[in-house]
Amino acid sequence: MFKFLEKRKVSLVYIPLIIYWIMLLIGTSLPVDRLPSFHMSDKIIHSLAYFGLSILVYMTLLYQRKSKLFFDKSTLITILICLIYGIIDELHQLVIPGRFADTFDWFADSSGTLVGVLVINFLIKQFKYQPEFK
Repeated sequence: MFKFLEKRKVSLVYIPLIIYWIMLLIGTSLPVDRLPSFHMSDKIIHSLAYFGLSILVYMTLLYQRKSKLFFDKSTLITILICLIYGIIDELHQLVIPGRFADTFDWFADSSGTLVGVLVINFLIKQFKYQPEFK
């Protein structure tokens, strides 16, 4: 699975990350009265959104070959990127009509991020994937 994705990293990882992140930004920029209803907990939505983001960021860092540091520390850097973006996103919502910054939303973002990273680490071990910086 990982080798398949690595060979197609631009179309299956990089471009989906860009599209996903843009959709996430648009979704959190909508005023509260224009938000679609998902009929589930706001915290679950936050966790799922950051679960997806963390997987795509992590895979991007694993497959990129520009920075050895980002490759070697992909787990930690993924967590930092997502946690920092979560803070920025919550602060950004302060200027959106009907929205507000919520610490518990950030905790949900963080939990989704950590679960996403754990899932990828688990799959790397299951598939015995050995990423190499070439």
